[in-house]
Amino acid sequence: MPGGRESRPFYTAEMIRTLFVSSPARVMVLCLLVIVCLSGCAVVAVADLAVTTVSTVVSTGVKATGAVIDAVIPDSSSKK
Repeated sequence: MPGGRESRPFYTAEMIRTLFVSSPARVMVLCLLVIVCLSGCAVVAVADLAVTTVSTVVSTGVKATGAVIDAVIPDSSSKK
């Protein structure tokens, strides 16, 4: 090597083992973080489903009511 310096790796084998060996506490913290993040997504998805269902039911009810009224009173729109 130029200058007489030895090349050493930036990470030693012990540092790599410490980084990548999973301890039970580390696994539990990771699982809790994932559960918290996904539960927020689930709440939004359930709320979206509820709003979509209610709006579909209401719009179908309004259309059906309009059709029944038109059937009962057929000349209601052309009356002068």
